[in-house]
Amino acid sequence: MSVRFISDFTRRYMMDTSEISECVRTEKKQRLDGETQPLSPTSMVAVTKVLDDDNLLREIIVRVVFPTTLVRAALVCKRWFGHASDPAFLRRFRKLHPPRLLGYYISEGPSAGQLDAPRFVPMLPQPAELATVMPRLAGYTFGAHDIMHCRNGSVLTKRHERTRLTHGVHRPLCAEKGMKFVPPCPRVQDHSIRKFSAILSKEEASGLSYFCVLGDSTEEAGKSTARVYMLQDGVWCLRTTATCLHDLYSFPEAVLVGNKIYMPSASSDDIIVLDMTASSFSTVQLPQGVRYDYFKTMLSGADDASGVYLMHVMDFQLRIWLHKGDNWLLINTICLNEMPILGMSDHTLEGKDIAHAVISQVGDNGQFVFLRSAQCIFYLDIKCRILRKVYENRVNHQWFGDIHPFMMVWPPSFPALEGDPARNAM
Repeated sequence: MSVRFISDFTRRYMMDTSEISECVRTEKKQRLDGETQPLSPTSMVAVTKVLDDDNLLREIIVRVVFPTTLVRAALVCKRWFGHASDPAFLRRFRKLHPPRLLGYYISEGPSAGQLDAPRFVPMLPQPAELATVMPRLAGYTFGAHDIMHCRNGSVLTKRHERTRLTHGVHRPLCAEKGMKFVPPCPRVQDHSIRKFSAILSKEEASGLSYFCVLGDSTEEAGKSTARVYMLQDGVWCLRTTATCLHDLYSFPEAVLVGNKIYMPSASSDDIIVLDMTASSFSTVQLPQGVRYDYFKTMLSGADDASGVYLMHVMDFQLRIWLHKGDNWLLINTICLNEMPILGMSDHTLEGKDIAHAVISQVGDNGQFVFLRSAQCIFYLDIKCRILRKVYENRVNHQWFGDIHPFMMVWPPSFPALEGDPARNAM
């Protein structure tokens, strides 16, 4: 890789370094014939001084922001590859630059008795670095499949075809690989008891792992039994079984954090925690004064697997708590009716708009919230405190399909090094 390319890279991501700035000024000079002047000896020394220092080099690479740029940086040479693909470096990179929300899938309908095919709605604007990704997502089709779960570039779907139920995993950003078929999720066989189920996933070193939480609840016994299955080599394998003296929601808004599954209780205002390692249940009391509401409350897992976020909409306020250890910490309160809506000048969510607002979806680590009010969907960026109207249902005013956010894939896929096939993408 040429010194000029390396110099250009450092110029883009270390503009505060005076020596590199001098290099930039040198490179910007143009000859009369249109060719760039060669680097001066002083600039060569400046670039070498920075790039020969591993600590400085990592500080440069960690500022590239986008995973796509990180992969290109890794291709400079084996040394850069080593830094960019190092697990500790990647953890730091993700903390500084969380995966970006590219858009979401939504199904409108029903029309002719069936849901419309899921449609991708981009979150705009997107930086030029990701511009080529958006058409690939918008152009991908799921056919007659309904989305069950969407995480880290993988979309789990199901399709009813007469008496046959088909499941598959799609990767819209890798459409050339096609859909991977998976077996139907396990079911409770006894139809006389109430049932609940949820599909969860977890990012692991080997990729995305799927879990199916299957449960039953009997009024006479006053208890619920949960069975957790894990998809391994194309087969749903029983991972753990546990019983608790609580009724769980029929369709729990469960969240998997580390090896613990958090889900609401239907018989109290507690959160039920299933520890898959210990095969046992425990309870977490909600923050004082908070009652769980299926439509106004939602859980969100923390990236470091150390806790869980609770999002709650009530009285024109969105409040966010973080449960860590044995305590709830109120970390944010946002007055929705006082926030200007981006793209709608001099307009805020009035009482009639937000009075019946519900939470449709939340992002990991409490990054964002999708709110549904009347026929509109609003996106709230928690960190930037930006509220934006992103969708309006003009097809069927009595129906809103589920929202499935689609995030930038993490970690990026690094090519195998020549002569070192064992070291592949993270």
